[in-house]
Amino acid sequence: MPPKQRHHKPINPETTEPAMIRHCSHKPAFALLALILLLTGGCATVNLDSHIAESPEQALAMASDESNQMVAQRYLLRIASRYQNSGNHEDARLLLRSEQMANPVPELENQYRLQAMASALELEDTDWATELTANSKADDFLGYPNETMARAATLQARTQALAGEPLPAALTLILLAQTDSSSDPQQLHNEIWNYLKNASPDQLGQAADNAMGFEIEGWLELANTLQDPDIDLDNQGRLIRQWQNNWPGHPAAQMLPEKLALLADLATSRPEHLVLALPLDGQLAAAGKAIRDGFLAAYYSDDSTDRSKTDIRIVDTSAGSFRELYQELSETNADLIVGPLEKEGLAELSSMNTLPVPVLGLNYLPGDSRKPAGLYQFGLSAEDEARQIADKLAEDNVRQVLVLIPHGEWGDRVEAALRTRAQTHGLRALNIERFFPEDNFRQVTADLLGITTSRNRAIAVERTIGLNVEFEPRRRQDAQGIVLVATPTIARQFNPLFAFYYGGDLPVYAPSIIYGGEPDPGKDRDINNVNFTDIPWVLAEDNPLREQAQQYLSGTRGQLGRLFAMGADAWQLSKRLPLLQQVSDATIDGQTGELSMTPDGAIHRKQLWAQIRNGQPELLETPEQEPPGIEGETSN
Repeated sequence: MPPKQRHHKPINPETTEPAMIRHCSHKPAFALLALILLLTGGCATVNLDSHIAESPEQALAMASDESNQMVAQRYLLRIASRYQNSGNHEDARLLLRSEQMANPVPELENQYRLQAMASALELEDTDWATELTANSKADDFLGYPNETMARAATLQARTQALAGEPLPAALTLILLAQTDSSSDPQQLHNEIWNYLKNASPDQLGQAADNAMGFEIEGWLELANTLQDPDIDLDNQGRLIRQWQNNWPGHPAAQMLPEKLALLADLATSRPEHLVLALPLDGQLAAAGKAIRDGFLAAYYSDDSTDRSKTDIRIVDTSAGSFRELYQELSETNADLIVGPLEKEGLAELSSMNTLPVPVLGLNYLPGDSRKPAGLYQFGLSAEDEARQIADKLAEDNVRQVLVLIPHGEWGDRVEAALRTRAQTHGLRALNIERFFPEDNFRQVTADLLGITTSRNRAIAVERTIGLNVEFEPRRRQDAQGIVLVATPTIARQFNPLFAFYYGGDLPVYAPSIIYGGEPDPGKDRDINNVNFTDIPWVLAEDNPLREQAQQYLSGTRGQLGRLFAMGADAWQLSKRLPLLQQVSDATIDGQTGELSMTPDGAIHRKQLWAQIRNGQPELLETPEQEPPGIEGETSN
């Protein structure tokens, strides 16, 4: 036999065949080479079922190398799910909206939709939500297993609502209520109503014409019945009861949405024995009488009131301790006490844990005061107006402002409220000047606009070079607007000075204190172009109660007129405190603004905006939107 031949591999590294071709090595020296071969199709392949990507880009790269579309898409869904579970919906969106997931295989479509809707909702991505619901139907969620059907329906409805389709969202949940007996009916009815009330009248009318099925027809009739914005809360309650009588077997008639249940109960739960506790003597007598007259005027013009059952007792709070008076009143048959107006009297109640008879105070406790259970607070808050000024600045994209506010405790509170709300919008107060009525307003204005600083700079240059310099002062250029908090007499002096000191191009914003409450073109031309916020009683064009009151009563104009309007709203609030407290988005269109309540019982107002033109206020159009969050409250 010929001797066995031995073959030796060449040692030239350029021609040496790596041992990894035959078997995979785990030696560190070959780590980089192993990774290269792994990614370029060597003998070692990646198991996508167990692989964890370190980034969305790596996940997309790994999936693109997989020839099996289902395996690749299942991998991307799994990695997206990991991102979602950790709250990283931005990276999940990169995977779910990638080209590789543009057409999910049929077996993965349901899983893809669930994950996509979840991230679209978390990111509030309306464009994505619109794409996801473009061709959706109310019964799409029925294709999911029983254990995920409710979640699928909820995500589908919320995504439809995010896409601006509240009516399809409601129809989705109506179908869920019919098919899933495990869902909480009260919660479902609440959500259905929240969607229906946001549908347009045209959408509801068209849907009602084409509706099929007892439950859908009933819901749509209820929504159409309550759609009219001119129906007040009292009549809404009556219409709800009437609908229940017409649809006795409907699920919503047996378990009304919570907000509608409260509306329906208003007529039976409103207080019948009220005490109006106001100062009728002394320094606050004029204010107390204006509030009293407004309260009674609203009461007598309220057609929903059963006067045979309603008793209003008026007591004077101008002398003695209010806490002692309250203890006396709480031993009577009083259902609600409206008052006091005095901040000191209201503060006397803060030492009590619970008020046996609820109190609608006509002022606000200081922010650090303890509030007893049963206390509601309502007033013409200067802080409310300061916050609305900040909101308006943000709406108009006026980011950097100069501010004028009078000295004193009232001005301190206005400044604090303005600063706090401005910070939430990312606004900046470049300079805040505080003033006294007796100050030199020319100097205050020059300081505010930076003219004084500009002059001082020029004087310093002259002293340095020893020569007179031709100089024209310039106002600071970073300001985009001015906030002016001043009475009419003072504001009429400041506003022309803004123009005199080169600030006439800056928009001016002010609270209601700047306007006397009645047109006075001859004097108010000096505050032309000032934007200010005020109550509907002053600014609204059509107001039957105001027209009737001004014909027969005094004290309905100017600042007393604002207090008269406050009294009228106190009557409206007295009937609806439970509604405002228990339904977070409930509001009342009042004489002092759109009224809402915070969880701690403080009433806030959203007012109107106007601009002085030719010496008279003209209403400004404002976009309809949800009010921003509201901080703690104090008042006059």
